[in-house]
Amino acid sequence: MTREFDIVLYGASGYTGRLVAEYLAAHGGDVTWAMAGRSAARLAEVRDLIGARADTPLVVADADDSEALTALAQRAAVVLTTAGPYQFYGDTLLAACAKAGTDYVDLTGESNWIARMLGAHEAVAKQSGARIVFSCGFDSVPFDLGVWFVENEAKKTFGAYAPRVRGRVRAINGGLSGGTMASGAATAAAMRKDPSIGTLLADPFALTPGFRGPAQPDLNAAYEDKVTGSWVAPFMMASINTKAVHRSNFLLDHLWGKDFVYDEMAMTGGPEAGSAAGFSFGSPLKPGEGPTKEEREAGFYDLLFIAEYPDGRTLRASVKGDRDPGYGSTSKIIAECAICLARDIGRDRVPGGCWTSSSAMGEALVSRLQARAGLTFAVEGL
Repeated sequence: MTREFDIVLYGASGYTGRLVAEYLAAHGGDVTWAMAGRSAARLAEVRDLIGARADTPLVVADADDSEALTALAQRAAVVLTTAGPYQFYGDTLLAACAKAGTDYVDLTGESNWIARMLGAHEAVAKQSGARIVFSCGFDSVPFDLGVWFVENEAKKTFGAYAPRVRGRVRAINGGLSGGTMASGAATAAAMRKDPSIGTLLADPFALTPGFRGPAQPDLNAAYEDKVTGSWVAPFMMASINTKAVHRSNFLLDHLWGKDFVYDEMAMTGGPEAGSAAGFSFGSPLKPGEGPTKEEREAGFYDLLFIAEYPDGRTLRASVKGDRDPGYGSTSKIIAECAICLARDIGRDRVPGGCWTSSSAMGEALVSRLQARAGLTFAVEGL
């Protein structure tokens, strides 16, 4: 497929979009890309602010302008969108990409929206060849790839995939942007309007249509986890990430087993710790606002994954990031996801459809993130 641009970045004038644009300008190499959004003036302002080339193309399209978004999708091999909340602003763009056969990556953690988009557009994407990959930031790439990595290492070591993986947030430091807060508020409002959304958000198999696995561990109560070796407490993003991991297993033809069990918790010093350990909420922020450059560079995360067998054997692996999770690291991750789809993953290998990061990109993405995005994947204790 030959398109004018490898990547069109939609939402480039927003807080996270600016960071992605800055990354592409500095590290995109020979990738051809354009900045897109609602306002040419705002896009030009951001282009100049981040030091991008003066001839970086600008594409103007409103989030509800079907004709403009269709034209945008037809120019791109991959559309990378940071314009959320996606349940407000994402439908028309995703539909345009699915129809045009254009690959697509986003940052959504809005599982209710993902479920709706699967029903509405997966069949079209399979027919057109579009590879749709949701949740390509801290939600949910380090967790999804962390499980993929520890399972592969466990298979190498023990000769079989593990039926149980524990995901543990060992340490984390970062803040929330106004856009993230707006997405959370949008989902809460949707739940008040439609209580069935609450049921969907609580269902670990909400994104595996036609398949239900075994009962999964409770994500809502602190306990002393003997296998992990610490107390663990609820982690605020677990309900999003666990759905992504179960969808990966589903898309990989249940490589880790139809009885696969996965949970995600934060390691703590005791039962009194809260569910948002390591995140700094601070004062309410508006969309377009977020952590400062100094705060992003001071941030980090350290994730532990434990593959566990019924006979007690375990294998541990870590995923670590060198910037704050939600923005400094996320902006690098999603940019590399888009480049990976454009450059590394042929359609003969991954056809059209709605994928996850590990099921679509796996080893190629792990290699990119380690070489270029400040992430490390490592086995521990062998």
